[in-house]
Amino acid sequence: MPTGPIIKEGFPLIGAMLIIAVVLGFLGHYVIAIISFILALFFVNFFRNPKRVIPQDPDLILSPADGKIMDVSDVYEDIYLHKECKKVTIFLSVFDVHANRAPIDGKITYRHYTMGSFLPAFKDSVGFENERHTICIENDRTSVLVTQIAGLLARRIVSWTDLDSVLERGQLYGMIKFGSCTEIYMDKDVELFVEKGQHITGGDTVIGRLRHE
Repeated sequence: MPTGPIIKEGFPLIGAMLIIAVVLGFLGHYVIAIISFILALFFVNFFRNPKRVIPQDPDLILSPADGKIMDVSDVYEDIYLHKECKKVTIFLSVFDVHANRAPIDGKITYRHYTMGSFLPAFKDSVGFENERHTICIENDRTSVLVTQIAGLLARRIVSWTDLDSVLERGQLYGMIKFGSCTEIYMDKDVELFVEKGQHITGGDTVIGRLRHE
């Protein structure tokens, strides 16, 4: 599980670009060396793992990702929950943090990886056609379904957990490399605090609150 300021998957890319920059600079190929150095900085930014202050109220549902909310809708979730849900779709640009965080405390009761296409992550059909990884996290209060969806540039979805893993709210559980989309399905009676067009941060922004009868 990542703990440092840079996610470990980024080290090979960062290191390779720095080595290329040094070698080409030594050989006098300064333009390409500078480009390689800039790419190294880009990878440092992309694979960053900033610290987040995680709200501890057990009734809160946190954002699983950084990015811009592309859609908020009421849908019937037919993958695992099989019920009416509120769905929030988050688009992650290449400049957003791409590590995904658990929106609630709980146990992973469902996990499924699907191979697929690599359409642009803002397209409406990506949740059905693109490569994706879905997990369900359950506790004694509620259950949420979160799907990581690869985008046009993404070619690998990374997971650091397994079925039956127990997650703490805000805990890192995976990432999507280079442009992507994350969907979260919640109970239909959740009180939402976000709206379309809003930029949110994973593990920090409160998406909604569970209602009590």
